[in-house]
Amino acid sequence: MSRSVPARLIVLRHAKSAWPDGVPDQERPLAGRGRRDAPAAGRWLHEAHCVPDLVICSTARRTRETWGLVAAQLDASPEVVFEPRAYEASASALVALVREVPERRRTVLLIGHQPGVQDVVLSLVGGGDDEALARAREKFPTSAVAVLVLPGTWAQLAPGTAALADFAVPRGFTATR
Repeated sequence: MSRSVPARLIVLRHAKSAWPDGVPDQERPLAGRGRRDAPAAGRWLHEAHCVPDLVICSTARRTRETWGLVAAQLDASPEVVFEPRAYEASASALVALVREVPERRRTVLLIGHQPGVQDVVLSLVGGGDDEALARAREKFPTSAVAVLVLPGTWAQLAPGTAALADFAVPRGFTATR
């Protein structure tokens, strides 16, 4: 990786999903709140200048729907990989996926599920914003976004090596009369 532009890993938990009767876990859609919050996460990424050039997204319906609503807010067309290995993945499995990222990629968005997304953030962070880290440690709710800055190459990613630059929980809203 070029030292002039540090690599960033953005970890996003999918937006709030519904629990319809008889629907397999992998096919659960977003709930109304999720359909409001996912665009808010996209707006937050855009405003924070955290637009990915590669997206690694679980194949679950709720993560794919989250990405679709996030993407509509970005003014960009990053490469998207719908990755079956990201579904219900552990932190170590998610790190292994990220280690496969080509070195030319500078900002990668990983969209996944609890507890893997929180665990991967907490395992990778070795410094950074202490207040943000405390919030990420306490709770990693739906639509939460963690931005990690990496010191080396994707292949060198290891526990305790990243800095947490930001942690946010963007929420959408509906107008009331």
